Amino acid sequence: MNQHVSAGLADPVHVQPTELEDVVRLVGLKRRFGATAALDGVSLTVKKGEILGIIGRSGAGKSTLIRCLNGLERPDSGEVFIEGREIGRLSERELQPLRRRIGMVFQHFNLLSAKTVEENVALPLKIEGRPRADRMARAAELLQLVGLSEKAKAYPASLSGGQKQRVGIARALAARPALLLSDEATSALDPETTRSILALLKDINSRLGLTILLITHEMEVIRSIADRVAVIDAGRIVEEGAVWQVFADPKSEITRSLLGGIRPQLPPGIASRLVAGEGVETILKVDVAGEAARGALLSDLAVTVPGPFRLVHGGIEHVQGQPVGTLFIAVLGVGAHLAQVTTFLRDRGARVEVLGHVAGPV
Repeated sequence: MNQHVSAGLADPVHVQPTELEDVVRLVGLKRRFGATAALDGVSLTVKKGEILGIIGRSGAGKSTLIRCLNGLERPDSGEVFIEGREIGRLSERELQPLRRRIGMVFQHFNLLSAKTVEENVALPLKIEGRPRADRMARAAELLQLVGLSEKAKAYPASLSGGQKQRVGIARALAARPALLLSDEATSALDPETTRSILALLKDINSRLGLTILLITHEMEVIRSIADRVAVIDAGRIVEEGAVWQVFADPKSEITRSLLGGIRPQLPPGIASRLVAGEGVETILKVDVAGEAARGALLSDLAVTVPGPFRLVHGGIEHVQGQPVGTLFIAVLGVGAHLAQVTTFLRDRGARVEVLGHVAGPV
């Protein structure tokens, strides 16, 4: 990926705390299809220069939400503000210039097979009526940004999936949008290519100060580049917050389920031995984040609360530069020693859950 953005590509955007106006603001958005509520009172904001990830399962309302954002779907009630302008009552003609402020990146690329890479990138400017020389110059700048200058004259059929998505990103940036909507942009890509595309989006966000809204069902995408996450389920936002905080302490069942594939889980061999009654050892799940995850938690526990306990699984990772961890601890017995262990951990800021007991050492 090219490390230097051409001077003509875009004016540098330096986002200061006092400049964090809302690029997107949704207020009480509702949309029904027959008896089904696709959106049921959605309210959220996306700040200038922010990457917001919206995650949910299939059918949660993500597609309807994105169509309301770009004016392709009219909500039954509620308001959609883009850069401070409410779009719900705009005519189709009035929506056209506003749509140019929104770039779209699609799951299946949506490139025109009969046009070259540079022609695909320049297409939004052609629709705008810009002179060909201007279109080609802009396309060249953007292809340099996404690392595909040498593919300008190639056709989409000769490109890999990752290269096609880079072309799609370049095309989405052609009209210098204020907002980039990424609709499952990495779902059709292999893991290595996905990482490269997410790194490119993060780089573009950093260099250009571009606001990005990610629609995805993959929590790994959220962890990789988002600043905040909003979890949508059955047309409602059920949880919202900084990514590291939601990872550390998910409040809703759907969020815990979505996190299940990437957060440490109790190994099946131990989980299958858990019983509800008393046993030789008690298995604790200990979630830690921030300051609680930085210190020598287990060493301090061993000094402060003498008695047998063992780490049986888990670890610490970093999300948005913050340590977030899940530890599974086996504590001998269920009496006073167990109470002292759980009290110590909770006093240190950990969230402790008793998962059950096992009849013998794990």
